[in-house]
Amino acid sequence: MDIKTIQNQLAEKHHIFSDFVCSLPAGAFSVSHNNKWTPGQQLEHIYLSIRPLRQVLALPKFMLKLLWGQSNRAGRDYDGLVEKYLSKLESGGRATGRFVPKAVNMEQRDGINTALANEVQRLCVRLDHFTESELDKYVIPHPLLGKLTLREMMYFSIYHVQHHDILTRKNLE
Repeated sequence: MDIKTIQNQLAEKHHIFSDFVCSLPAGAFSVSHNNKWTPGQQLEHIYLSIRPLRQVLALPKFMLKLLWGQSNRAGRDYDGLVEKYLSKLESGGRATGRFVPKAVNMEQRDGINTALANEVQRLCVRLDHFTESELDKYVIPHPLLGKLTLREMMYFSIYHVQHHDILTRKNLE
């Protein structure tokens, strides 16, 4: 995917997910099924995942190189990244630390939704500051997957929100 496609996919997939979660009535938004995260917590988790990514992309490029280096391998395509993520999940990988959402109530819904939309928009704008080759050059850490190129991290973010959309819908059945 090129930068424009990545930007469009990020915006579209996050919009679909947040529209669905925010359309839920209070009873469904805040209720856990099978000890899984509530839809509100799913929304918060996606926000907690996007915010630091946008912050990292706001760093000067020399800081990215200084902090995490440069890629020394060919980047994975979208399917390869998804395969690696699913493999990590199958072997027990889970969100930890600052990525685990606290309880979320209905009164927080609109604030989280607005914050998420703003972060996704700002992330897409930040991508305009990178070239196609820079997306494959710089690496940043992912807590479960290790160092990923910026392009791979964008692929992860596109898939990640879809993954949580599917989980949310399944948990509501």
